[in-house]
Amino acid sequence: MPAINWIGVLAAWVAGWLAQGIWYMVLGRPWMAALGWTDAEINSGRRRMPVGPMLVSVVAELIMALMLAGIVGHLGGPSIAIGAISGVLVWFGFVLTTISVNNAFQRRPVMLTVIDAGGWLAVLLVQGVVLGLFR
Repeated sequence: MPAINWIGVLAAWVAGWLAQGIWYMVLGRPWMAALGWTDAEINSGRRRMPVGPMLVSVVAELIMALMLAGIVGHLGGPSIAIGAISGVLVWFGFVLTTISVNNAFQRRPVMLTVIDAGGWLAVLLVQGVVLGLFR
């Protein structure tokens, strides 16, 4: 069994967290609109990001980095290509499908699915690349 590079996992975790943060800074307004928030609610500051879900996201991204490191290790060891491809395939096979099904049953707007799924693609792609850098 390949050894986990813990420094690589921590670096991938931080990089993924930053990637998702940038994603939502750029797409925050369209995301809030897709949630059905009015311009008045967005501009008033009455709607704030709750701390609980933010903490869940941080923990989830750490778990994702650890699991992705395991997958990359089992596919022949870290390389940028294996890391990036693994991140995209994990996203496509598990994350995109799960978000799509959940949002479809909840009758959420397609734009919400696109924005949220894209954010997780950014996380997994960046994490895969970072993990690939740590040989």
